[in-house]
Amino acid sequence: MKAQGTAAPRPPRIRARTTSIAAFVVLAALIPTTASASGTQQAEAELPYVCALPSGGLPATVRISADLPERADRGETFTPDAVTTTVELPAEAVADLTATAPDATEVRAATRLGIGLTQNAATAAATWRGGSGPVALPASGPLTLVSKGDVPSVAGQSDGDLAFSAGDLSIDLALGAADGAATDTAADAPGSLTVDCSLADDAPDQGLLATVPVGTGGPGASGSPSPSGSATASGPPRDGQGGQAEERQGERSPKVLEDSPGAAADRDVPPCRYDEQHPPASQSLNAYITGYTNVNKMKGASYLPVSCMLIEQGIPELVSIDAESMVFNTVSYGNFHYRERQETPPFQSTFLTFDFVPVKATMVLKQTGPVRIDSLLKTPLIPFEGSVTTMDTYIRAPLTLQVTALEVNGTPLDVGSECRTETSLTSAEPDPANFPGDHLVVFGRGEQVYGQVVVGYQLTSGGVLSGEVSIPAFTGCGTDGEDLDRLLTASVSGPGNYIKQVQGQTCAVMNVNVQECTEDLQPLEIPVAER
Repeated sequence: MKAQGTAAPRPPRIRARTTSIAAFVVLAALIPTTASASGTQQAEAELPYVCALPSGGLPATVRISADLPERADRGETFTPDAVTTTVELPAEAVADLTATAPDATEVRAATRLGIGLTQNAATAAATWRGGSGPVALPASGPLTLVSKGDVPSVAGQSDGDLAFSAGDLSIDLALGAADGAATDTAADAPGSLTVDCSLADDAPDQGLLATVPVGTGGPGASGSPSPSGSATASGPPRDGQGGQAEERQGERSPKVLEDSPGAAADRDVPPCRYDEQHPPASQSLNAYITGYTNVNKMKGASYLPVSCMLIEQGIPELVSIDAESMVFNTVSYGNFHYRERQETPPFQSTFLTFDFVPVKATMVLKQTGPVRIDSLLKTPLIPFEGSVTTMDTYIRAPLTLQVTALEVNGTPLDVGSECRTETSLTSAEPDPANFPGDHLVVFGRGEQVYGQVVVGYQLTSGGVLSGEVSIPAFTGCGTDGEDLDRLLTASVSGPGNYIKQVQGQTCAVMNVNVQECTEDLQPLEIPVAER
């Protein structure tokens, strides 16, 4: 639903062609391009892991690579580049996936790799996240998943070697059919299976990936591990604790520049509160959402910026009842809320096209109608130990994508005030008879085993929502008689673009919980996008 991306000046006599090139690359903004700096080292490691699958713990091989600087100054911020996590699961794991969703023919993966940072006696933790495109499930043999993504920047706060070590790995697996159709099992929703993996006991050097000398101490001066030396770095905590740091014996912990879910301080996000123009009702909720969406034509993923959603929660209504269970549906409605408009914040994307032309595009998602939220709860008529309650949530949103501004090599190019998709972004609708028309559909599932906490998504506590979206043709793009519609359409429009959204914990503004709301009744939790 948003974009990111880059383009050199041309002589005035071919301005029209330059404008066309600019239009062509608008959606190349969906692929962030990062140039590797000189003086880099390539970290490569092949590590043994043990992964918990339905059939039990299975061995797996994980190969990790990244470009890191050869050295850095104290306090200097740098970002690991070209980060790739390759997971090879054994044939037994493929059998587990096939048993989970018998109709599935392909799988997508999102990885979360815990990274331990050690400098002298101080430690910190980060999370390296990545995602893969669809991979065919093999008829036999192992399954290889290659995951890539952006990772947080870091900075060594003291002199001495800064060591990077691999820790726990979580893999979200989305099973589906090659044509994009859902499977016919309970696992048909993307992200239906999460596999947790831990470093094997015989992993060399406790998962050490590389060290970066920081400050004046030089390589190895601090006594911290070197690439071939004995590692003393403690493993990172499990995902969700990224960014936490520990200081020991007066040492300053390495700094991780990563948004932490739930952080209330330094809120670099749009306001999300009710006001006189939008007074709350008894069931009013507000929440932040963010995420990524693939753009197949661009072979990349686009960041969906943190956005505010104001929600009016409905009342549960009984849908059906039989001898074993009851089904309730709660219909709620929501609206994006940004500067009194039902839209997301504008987002800018700067990128390089043809490896040398800088281009910056500004885009926004606009509602054309209310966002409907259907929450279906199926619960046993008589709960018992081991019984499961499921919560399936379908969110239907009519949203158009608008390009509001474009710059090529610092020169503004006028795309006009009406450059947008012809219709709403669309998804395959599971119930077209009751929900006709063009709209986006994302799905989330939550489950609760009797006596235990809810896992997965539910409207009030948030979680991961996912689906696929078709991007329609563009219209209204260009001025002075220059029609850029077809160029934009050819560059980005098309079906089957996987979308993964993360909603944070809601704030119930009429029933305030200090663990969920700020003092001025905004959502306390700021979610972090996952690929």
